[in-house]
Amino acid sequence: MPFDRRASAGYLANHMARLFARHLEARLKPHGLALGAFPALLHLWEQDGLTQRDLVERLGIEQPTMAATLTRMERDGLITRHRDEGDGRMQRVRLTEHARSLRDAAVTEAADVNAVATRMLTPDEKQQFIALMRKVIEALDQDR
Repeated sequence: MPFDRRASAGYLANHMARLFARHLEARLKPHGLALGAFPALLHLWEQDGLTQRDLVERLGIEQPTMAATLTRMERDGLITRHRDEGDGRMQRVRLTEHARSLRDAAVTEAADVNAVATRMLTPDEKQQFIALMRKVIEALDQDR
């Protein structure tokens, strides 16, 4: 049986993710935010002072990727890194005032992209869509 990309969950999810990323990137850029920093910022806005390892686990990305992202975020004045007072081997990632000031605008931009993307869904379809995506993510996480 030939592969049909139009019926492939993986292909469609990847295509949709790239479209979300493109739209969000265009909306974040005027605020001076890079798309790669946004997922880490979401977690740090919820809980400042996470470690690099915490972010790696929460975002499901590789350690070198997270290290490079944090280096760029530090360069851009979004975070600082400090040795943990209780364990000097760990570094805590802390938001700068600049990063805190960008939260409302960035979250609004993301919400607007979500609204555009789901505008053709009924409220029930939107709820179901999000629930189904969570189930797929959970299944893939369990299969690691």
